[in-house]
Amino acid sequence: MTVMFDLRAQRIVVTGGAGFLGRRVVELLRQQGCAQVIVPRRAECDLTREEAVARLFADARPDIVIHLAAEVGGIGANQRQPGRFFHANLAMGLHLIEHARLNSIRKLIYVGTICSYPAECPLPFFEEDLWSGSPEPTNAPYGIAKKALGVMLEAYFEQYALPSAYLLPSNLYGPGADDDAATSHVIPALIRTCMNAIERGEDRIVVWGTGRASRDFLHVDDAAEAIVRAAERIDRPEPINLGTGRETTIRRLASMIAELTGFRGEIVFDPSRPDGQARRSVDAGRAWARLGWMPRVELGDGLARMIESMRGGRAVAFSA
Repeated sequence: MTVMFDLRAQRIVVTGGAGFLGRRVVELLRQQGCAQVIVPRRAECDLTREEAVARLFADARPDIVIHLAAEVGGIGANQRQPGRFFHANLAMGLHLIEHARLNSIRKLIYVGTICSYPAECPLPFFEEDLWSGSPEPTNAPYGIAKKALGVMLEAYFEQYALPSAYLLPSNLYGPGADDDAATSHVIPALIRTCMNAIERGEDRIVVWGTGRASRDFLHVDDAAEAIVRAAERIDRPEPINLGTGRETTIRRLASMIAELTGFRGEIVFDPSRPDGQARRSVDAGRAWARLGWMPRVELGDGLARMIESMRGGRAVAFSA
C-alpha cells in the first residue's frame, strides 16, 4: 500500500499552486529537485469547467497531480456562499479525478478538509469518524463536497486502480494567509484586527462568537511537508489526518495574538455571531505511521512569524 516514489523526474501539476498552501508545496518540490512543476492559473484554466481540465491534461501531460485548488473561506464566507462553495469544490474534484483516470496518471494527491468531520465528533478526530454524523451547518456544503470526492477516489481506486492519496489537514495558518475581513479564517482575521486597532489607537476589539470554540492549528509549512511525503509514499486513498493534536480555544488564541502584536486593549466576544464547530483536534497517528510525519512548528512561534510577515516588522516575543 505504501511505496517510495522518486518525484524528481516527474511532471507535476499543482492546482492552487499560486495560493497560500500551494506556494509552499511548489517551493518544497523545487527544493527537492523537481524541475517540472506546472501551476495552472485560474484566469487561463477554470477547473470547474470540464473542457478546461481536459485541456490542462492535454497540454501539461502530468505524471502526478496535487489538487490544492479550492473555493474556501471562514465562517462568514461559508454562510454567504454555500451554493458556490459546494458546486465549485465538487466540480473541480469531479473533473480532475475523472481526467486523471482517462489519462492514466501515476498518482493524484487530494487535500480535503477537517470541515468534513461530524459536528458532534468526539475528540480527537479519528479517520474512522468521518461518516459518523453530519458536518457543522455553517460549513456543511463545503465539507460534504470535499468528503464526497474522497469517496470518489476510493471508488476509482477499487474499479480503475487509480493511485491516489487523501489528506485531511486541520486549520491552517502561516505567512501569506488571506487576511481580507470578508473571507479570511480566524488567525489572519484576528491579527489584522489587532494591528488595525493599534494603528487607530482603539482600546477594544470585537471577536466573533463566545471564544469557547477550539481548533487544532497547523502551520502551512508542516502541511506542505506532509503533502510532498504523501506524493512520495502513498498510493491508496485512505483518509489521513494532518494536525497537531492540540486544542486551542479562540479565547486563548485571541490573547496570544494580542500579546504578540502588542495590543493591550479589551477583547470583547460577540455571542450573536457563530462559533462554528464547538471543538476540533485530530489524531495524527496514521500520518506518522504512513508518512513518518509529525508537525514541528509550535503555535506561538508560528504566530510570531506570521505577524512579522504581515507587518514587515518584528513581532513581540510570546511568553508561553
